[in-house]
Amino acid sequence: MPKGGDLHMHLSGAVYAETYMRWAAEAQSCLVIVTMALAMPPCNATAGRPPMSSVAEGSSLYNDVIDAWSMRHWSGRNGHDQFFATFARFALATGRVGDMLADVTSRAAAEHVSYLEVMLGTDGGEAARRIAPIGWNRDLRRMRDRLLSTGFRVVTSDARRRLDDVEARQREALRCATPQADPGCAVIVRYVSQVYRAAPREQVFAQMLAAFELAGQDPRVVSLNLVAPEDDPVAVTDFSTHMRMLSFLHGLYPAVPITLHAGELVKGLVSSDALRLHIRDSIEIGHAQRIGHGLDVMEERNPQLLLRELAARRVLVEIALSSNDLILGVRGKDHPLRTYLEYDVPVAIVTDDEGVARSSHTREFLKAIEEQGLDYLMIKRLVRNSLEYAFADPQTKGRLQSDLEAAFTAFEQRQSHEP
Repeated sequence: MPKGGDLHMHLSGAVYAETYMRWAAEAQSCLVIVTMALAMPPCNATAGRPPMSSVAEGSSLYNDVIDAWSMRHWSGRNGHDQFFATFARFALATGRVGDMLADVTSRAAAEHVSYLEVMLGTDGGEAARRIAPIGWNRDLRRMRDRLLSTGFRVVTSDARRRLDDVEARQREALRCATPQADPGCAVIVRYVSQVYRAAPREQVFAQMLAAFELAGQDPRVVSLNLVAPEDDPVAVTDFSTHMRMLSFLHGLYPAVPITLHAGELVKGLVSSDALRLHIRDSIEIGHAQRIGHGLDVMEERNPQLLLRELAARRVLVEIALSSNDLILGVRGKDHPLRTYLEYDVPVAIVTDDEGVARSSHTREFLKAIEEQGLDYLMIKRLVRNSLEYAFADPQTKGRLQSDLEAAFTAFEQRQSHEP
């Protein structure tokens, strides 16, 4: 079945543990047994730092690494802590961005996904370094002017060169433009700049500015999103400041669409105050055109009014069923997907971090059918939403939508001929 696009996927979390393990072995990285995290050489097996290359496939330690780097067989206090802990453990293997992109586009093609909006850090940490000598200033306009006066636009030109290198490596890895080209070469990719919201507020602002500037200069970069746990103490404390930053920058860069994680929260995880405002403020102050997760919508102030507002504004909610289940334990009838559909809020099925979750786009649609009771016509509507609400340029979007309808016609004709 054609699946359209994946509008919410983090590149580092989309790669499976086994792939990271292979790359770590090739890089001669070490495995610190006590933390199950990668480390730079020298390695010392006697001291509990064996080389990753010595971890035999299928061995007990090999399986332990997979469990530590994903949600497979996780145990302990909760899925939330396990999920967010995985990224630091395999972080040393995430430098091969071009190979990571090749991995996810090849897998997308195999699942009949034609379009990806990939979340990744685009500025290489340079924006945060540039703001360090300037520091925080409540006058956002003055802070922006000072940043730009330092030659800040070099950050965006460097980011564009990095993307060029990433895509060149992807094409090389997939053998694009050769007779042996991987089908992943045909998957259209656009990028969403990640802004780390648990950082000091001046760094968050600098990252936002870099993202807006880059999106205005490079058509491959179509949006930005705030990442890190929404319940992180800094993210909660600075939430209103982050929304003010987005409102200010949106006024200067109105053509850049915004998508935000919002409402990836449940009762008890944060105070009731945070549950009451994140989704509403993200669209009304942060100007989000799409929302990621939106789990706590019924805990917001006047949720019915908010749902009607989301429907009227046509704000799409990116639904990540496996992620919501594994991280926060929200599944089945407790998930708001059916509520969004009842209020005619547009939604699309997304993967979020399919490598860490040990999932796939196909699996996410299967969960929508088995756990949420969606029928084929509704699934088809959600697939169409994934391209209608994509941030790709109109020409690319039109081509993708036309190809999708042709793919659905062919798929349904094959189904009608099967016994």
